[in-house]
Amino acid sequence: MGMLLRMYQRYQSSMLIFLIMHPTFYFAIWLIMVTDASFGAIALLFIKTIDVATKIILIQQIFEKKELSQEMSMMLLAPLHPLLPYLGVFVYPPMVYMAFMF
Repeated sequence: MGMLLRMYQRYQSSMLIFLIMHPTFYFAIWLIMVTDASFGAIALLFIKTIDVATKIILIQQIFEKKELSQEMSMMLLAPLHPLLPYLGVFVYPPMVYMAFMF
């Protein structure tokens, strides 16, 4: 929950600052322009858009509306695997490679 709290603090101060926290979103937009809208670049932008939208929805539900189901609160309090924060390191490079190849 600590990561969501830090994101909420940025979101609360300014939506622009919250969006600046996601440089890979802008990288995906740049990648679409460079690769002439290849499938890999569009897929990467789609994944990042869903990622940012999910974070905004979670922040609004938890901190503003204070509506959270029992299952969701249990999920948020569950410990994460130590390698989960590094998943992007393994997902994004192949997606960028696909964007340039296809």
